[in-house]
Amino acid sequence: MAPSYTHNFNHAGFKGKVEIPTGLFINNEWSTSKDSNAKTIDVVNPSTGESITAIPEGLPADVEVAIDAAHKAFNTTWGTNCPGFERGKYLIKIAELMERDLDILASIEALDNGKTYAVAKAFDVTESAAVFRYYGGWADKIHGKVIEQSAQKLAYTRHEPVGVCGQIIPWNFPLYMFSWKIAPALATGCCVVIKPSELTPLTALYMTKLFKEAGVPAGVVNVVTGYGPTVGNALATNPRVDKVAFTGSTPVGRKVMEAASKSNLKKVTLELGGKGANIIFEDADLNEAVKYAAQGIFFNHGQTCCAGSRLFVQRGIYDKFAEKFAHVAAQIKVGDPFDANTYQGPQVSQTQYDRIMNYVECGKQEGAKVLTGGNRHGKQGYFIEPTVFGDVTNNMKIVREEIFGPVIVMSAFDSEDEVIAAANDTNYGLASGIFTSDLSRAHRVASHLKAGTVWVNCYNELHPQIPFGGFKESGIGRELGEYALENYMEVKAVQINLGKKCAIPVDL
Repeated sequence: MAPSYTHNFNHAGFKGKVEIPTGLFINNEWSTSKDSNAKTIDVVNPSTGESITAIPEGLPADVEVAIDAAHKAFNTTWGTNCPGFERGKYLIKIAELMERDLDILASIEALDNGKTYAVAKAFDVTESAAVFRYYGGWADKIHGKVIEQSAQKLAYTRHEPVGVCGQIIPWNFPLYMFSWKIAPALATGCCVVIKPSELTPLTALYMTKLFKEAGVPAGVVNVVTGYGPTVGNALATNPRVDKVAFTGSTPVGRKVMEAASKSNLKKVTLELGGKGANIIFEDADLNEAVKYAAQGIFFNHGQTCCAGSRLFVQRGIYDKFAEKFAHVAAQIKVGDPFDANTYQGPQVSQTQYDRIMNYVECGKQEGAKVLTGGNRHGKQGYFIEPTVFGDVTNNMKIVREEIFGPVIVMSAFDSEDEVIAAANDTNYGLASGIFTSDLSRAHRVASHLKAGTVWVNCYNELHPQIPFGGFKESGIGRELGEYALENYMEVKAVQINLGKKCAIPVDL
């Protein structure tokens, strides 16, 4: 019998028992590790700090078996052996099953990650299904081009799947990142071995049931739970993995890239850290800017790589904006993820909680002004008050480093040139925001910001059709949109001679 865990949900949004597979999912079967030295990993509820269940620890031997299954599928039932139209039907079926199980997936995500059920339902699950549906539509529209050269030559390109892909995803958006990685890979014909975060594996494991129900052939998707230094490293270093995709911190991204280069120079895409600049000009709609700035940092409890964690406010409105923003931050309801009134749940783990609180203390010691928050919320779980630091300087640690929590730093600026220079004065380049009623200024400033995404008069808006990725140390490559398909394809040029004689000067 396949290992599983049953949870009895009993909240306003959903009531019922849900069975979640807890085994490694390899070749459409759930199992424990092949390695007798493997242990189990506790999955912890961040709202309480208590264990939910345990999952098997995958090890390199399991990765090898999963890669075997993926290669077999790629060479027999998937890849170029399964037409794009058929691959698209599988992806759309998965989207339909996710929408059918919307309340279940949202409940698991809230339990496992700590994000609110309301947000998980309205955003994470809904948008994840939309990603699968979007790439289902792309699957039969991937093709090359005929290239004109001469009447004696036919030349064309083929866009072929890379092959077997290793994918490593983080804990902040467990299901959403799962969809970002798997959907474009399957649309192009690749097979996948994916490692979810050991902190938040439950939605990925539930999804394995839906892949089986959708009829996806064995070996096309394999889910191996475990730790980064073992499972993640095995995917990055294995020469039979043709491409590796990683979302996580910049330091770990460097290790993934190094491992890929030292093995078979596999293709690499990285979506890494950020320290987003959110710029508020004097002519902005003040109330909307305040609300969007709050969404920009406190969405997902600040555990968002593209968070607008550096707030630059033009001096003429700084005091008024700061007062309103601190008021809004103080109103944010922190608490039980299953309470319909909660906006911010717990941080994902004790380690993450401690890391954020260390930054908060550092900010206080460096002389930053706490406008609101700065403390633990409650006595149980990993809850932190929404925290706003004002009057910061650019040399402070809380300004330079990614905190990845509900903490924002705010400073005043005078001129457009000044704020552009300050916004770009970071090693990161993932996302930025601009609030202004002057569209000429919006276009002008956007063109000068070194970031992969620039939001104008909004923040943290993500859609399947729009590419996402970073400049500088925020990553390599793009996810979402048509651009993401390029990550999973090789372009082959075919040249056919239709009559040109060889010019080599020899007699035969």
